[in-house]
Amino acid sequence: MTRRRRIYEGKAKVLFEGPEPGTLVQYFKDDATAFNNQKKGVITGKGVLNNRISEYLMSRLSEIGVPTHFMRRLNMREQLVREVEIIPIEVVVRNVAAGSLSRRFGIPEGTPLPRSIIEYYYKSDELNDPMVSEEHITAFGWAGPQDLDDMVALSLRVNDYLSGLFLGIGLKLVDFKLEFGRLWENEEMRIVLADEISPDNCRLWDVKTNEKLDKDRFRQDLGRVEEAYQEVARRLGILPEGGPSDVKGPKTIQ
Repeated sequence: MTRRRRIYEGKAKVLFEGPEPGTLVQYFKDDATAFNNQKKGVITGKGVLNNRISEYLMSRLSEIGVPTHFMRRLNMREQLVREVEIIPIEVVVRNVAAGSLSRRFGIPEGTPLPRSIIEYYYKSDELNDPMVSEEHITAFGWAGPQDLDDMVALSLRVNDYLSGLFLGIGLKLVDFKLEFGRLWENEEMRIVLADEISPDNCRLWDVKTNEKLDKDRFRQDLGRVEEAYQEVARRLGILPEGGPSDVKGPKTIQ
């Protein structure tokens, strides 16, 4: 077996050199971190579930015209993605007050926001991922005005689509984080959605009970972390029960 060259290792994933130029293999780990890596643990099976969940959501977004780096799933923990130049900005879309927004502004968690709010954070573990403005982003050259316009437009489309998809299976999309990258094709550059979409970077609450079904269960020591990720996959109809190729569609919750 050929040893693959490791390109990058993050807190939840490892990127390996892909089989063809311009591709990477994205491997999903079971490792879990919170509070800028101050809290660490393992969520058994998280990598398998996040691989499946992210595959499903990225594929659906691609179908409505959202460009992504995702190409195809390779096995239970790996997927083939296009190699992109990651823009060092995390785009956070908030629909309901939770997490740092509740703490910063004293808004009770669970309060619906008057409209969706977009925030930017500079990707830097050393600096604790500080919140930044569009002025910072353009002044420091992390992204240009057109890049930002594209990222915001794509983020709002993703929010609109995923809010409806999750609502159909009894889940409220409270907030989520997106990452983007630059993809060059035939000397032309375009902004594409990168990284992953999973309970690791989405807050998902049950519509009826407000039970948290995401990484907040790990952050807040709520227990039943593995079961929460499994429940999201089950509602989407993609819990890996029948083998790697057994991918179904979402099941609507009445």
